[in-house]
Amino acid sequence: MAITPTLNRLAYDDLDQIRAVFSHLIGQELDDGFSLIPPFYTTGGENIRVGRNVFINQNCTLYDLGGIDIGDDVMIGPNVSLITSGHPIEPSQRRAGVTAAPIVIDRNVWIGAGATVIGGVTVGENSVVAAGSVVTKDVPPNTLVGGNPAKIIRSIADE
Repeated sequence: MAITPTLNRLAYDDLDQIRAVFSHLIGQELDDGFSLIPPFYTTGGENIRVGRNVFINQNCTLYDLGGIDIGDDVMIGPNVSLITSGHPIEPSQRRAGVTAAPIVIDRNVWIGAGATVIGGVTVGENSVVAAGSVVTKDVPPNTLVGGNPAKIIRSIADE
């Protein structure tokens, strides 16, 4: 798609232009609180929905075939991958087609640097995904998860 190369030629401080190009890419008007630092990679963009006040750091990959829903106040660290598509596990079926399942990132989530979230996963409100984690199962709200595969480390809440 021609839009992502355009986006990736912009500097991190071209905020209004980045917002306009990304809005066009996903087909949704974004609020002034949206911020993205290029480069950014996607399979298409039309299956991405973004809430208010979202920050996406540099070098993120959003494979959106299955749909990606990012809630309000979400922070996504650098080198994060949200991958909604894959292939069947059976060797004879791997090249036969693509599987896809949505990813939902609820409100006020922070996804740390280098984390990967796999299709079919919901990351619950206020949760944190530790850097480098691979999230293969739903994350409950108000939870810190980490590791490969990601496991619950502890409950989190404002004190």
